[in-house]
Amino acid sequence: MDISTKHKSNKLITEKSPYLLQHAYNPVAWYPWCDEAFEKAKKENKPIFLSIGYSTCHWCHVMEKESFEDEEVASLMNELFVSIKVDREERPDIDNIYMTVCQLMTGSGGWPLTAFLMPDKKPFFSGTYFPKHSHHGRIGMMDLLNRINELWNTKKDDVIESSNNITDLLNQITNNTQTGELDKSVTQTAFDQLALNFDNEYGGFGRSPKFPSPHNLMFLLNHWKNTKNEKALNMVEKTLMSMRQGGMFDHIGFGFHRYSTDARWFLPHFEKMLYDQAMLAIAYTEVYQATKNEHYKNVVDEIFTYLTRDMRDSKGGFYSAEDADSEGVEGKFYVWSHSEIKQVLNDDEAAFLIKLFNITEDGNYLEEATKEKTETNILYLKDNLSKDQLEQLKPIRQKLFGLREKRIHPYKDDKILTSWNGLLIAALSKAAKAFGDKRYAKYAQDIADFIFSNMYKGDKLFHRYRENDVSISGHLDDYAFLIWGLLELYEATFEIKYLEKALELNEYTLKYFWDEKNGGFYFTSSESNENIVRQKEFYDGAIPSGNSISMLNLFKLYKITSDLRLKEYVRKLEQSFYSYVKQSPVSHTFFLMSFNDVCGLSYEIVVVGDKEKEDTRLVLRSIYEQYLPNKIVVLKDSDSSSLLKIAKYTESMKTIDDKATVYICQDGKCNQPVTNTDKIITLLTV
Repeated sequence: MDISTKHKSNKLITEKSPYLLQHAYNPVAWYPWCDEAFEKAKKENKPIFLSIGYSTCHWCHVMEKESFEDEEVASLMNELFVSIKVDREERPDIDNIYMTVCQLMTGSGGWPLTAFLMPDKKPFFSGTYFPKHSHHGRIGMMDLLNRINELWNTKKDDVIESSNNITDLLNQITNNTQTGELDKSVTQTAFDQLALNFDNEYGGFGRSPKFPSPHNLMFLLNHWKNTKNEKALNMVEKTLMSMRQGGMFDHIGFGFHRYSTDARWFLPHFEKMLYDQAMLAIAYTEVYQATKNEHYKNVVDEIFTYLTRDMRDSKGGFYSAEDADSEGVEGKFYVWSHSEIKQVLNDDEAAFLIKLFNITEDGNYLEEATKEKTETNILYLKDNLSKDQLEQLKPIRQKLFGLREKRIHPYKDDKILTSWNGLLIAALSKAAKAFGDKRYAKYAQDIADFIFSNMYKGDKLFHRYRENDVSISGHLDDYAFLIWGLLELYEATFEIKYLEKALELNEYTLKYFWDEKNGGFYFTSSESNENIVRQKEFYDGAIPSGNSISMLNLFKLYKITSDLRLKEYVRKLEQSFYSYVKQSPVSHTFFLMSFNDVCGLSYEIVVVGDKEKEDTRLVLRSIYEQYLPNKIVVLKDSDSSSLLKIAKYTESMKTIDDKATVYICQDGKCNQPVTNTDKIITLLTV
């Protein structure tokens, strides 16, 4: 990490967060989020200047260079405020609160997030990026700091009243007590809303910017499965094909960039996030199961090639993100000039690549910051590659990859987050099942082993690991996402320890995160009391909410264990979603997939047999090759004592004629056990 030593370090220097360390030599007298900062603000009668961002955020870098590295701005901040810097990936609990405030006050949000707080943490003003100086109607930092200071000194009572009103509103939102029973019409409404906003020309939703939002695609695939509406499947395929063809995808090193700044998936915001790779891998895996199109399988392999090569820690966990910028320029690492291509490749190779990826001598890349055309090119395709083109491209791509490796790389945020690694366990496990690839299951097991060896103490998860340091108690997403991953990993390996851990973590979540009065899960544990409110997240944003995934987990665990207590939690959680889903079904698509499972026909499948024998493997392959989102699979083998403690109903289930035998139950009714794979497929596809 390139940290300037022009200035004396501030109090961020002892932190582990890569983002905070990036600011450790700013002339701003930054504090991390800590009691010392708030005590200082109270003692000196100063408001808090709160800045929230993350290490790979392009506009966070811009604001740092314009303001936080600027002596004039820093001097004013140090004189008038106590300044706190927060890594939103490390402290999503803090970010969630003040991002909600920003959205309430301005109608939108984003990072860098800027907020002004009372010394008691209550907010009274919020915004996002501010330039140093005011221009074109946008207030700049110098004017903003002076105006806030004037308000603080002349209208303090109004500021206090405002902060109290905002905090009261946050509590009202969190403690929404309106509940009710949803019906399946909300899933059709969500589909209609997505269809109305669908871009028929390029795929995706809306015009620009376009985000991957894989859970929306997973919902559409689920809707297609339940309704046979081909339009839903077409929307998924169009979007996934277009994203893979466009500049959104790194055609040389693989993996997806964060989002597209234009409608056609051409010009990306170049950062790469672990959670996007995980969720997109799930979407591509599931559409492969639905269509058997090998193209989607190849994309999944490309995603995991990138992750295991560039983002995997030697101990088994996966890093968080890679920056959009290198050498201070967004996208510089990823773009290519026409002359560079000609120099590194022979004439035939260059001609092939230039035509294939639409490379021009003048360049096709419009630099986002300046809106000026450069002489560099973003590689993109107009059509999917044929098998012949793929083979021809392989050695050429390797040459370009080798050359690119010599460039200065974008900064890599090497902290390991339980939540995002939980999503990756789910993605790897789903791919292991769908493709019969043991490599993926092994990577998923390594992540789980890493988390339980390094980020789990007693019965408690921790959120962040970096440089052998573990801190920050786990949030709902850490528990929910990891439980989901473990349930998928159990089905990929049938190692009972993963199912046992999922149940153990679920009990902890119910004990410390569940709202006994109003239902739903809080984002923070009842053991945490440092924030002004305990929020609940129901909205599925860049990734699904912890409540949405908990709905899925609870239903799966109920089906596996037949524990009626878990079924009751499912019912109460569904009710707690009521007002949010009724208001905007399309904002809760992952929840609606779980809701479909609860309301629809779900499969409970028990396979009795030895997982090491060929007949059992063939039976499992016949199940896992199908797109069956609403199923649980349990394996009963010769050593079934641990399983019987969890799923006692399997006690009487035995093999027939010493063959792997499958018991399929649906909607409270069980079929006769079967050993024939064709019969299994028939029962699962009716």
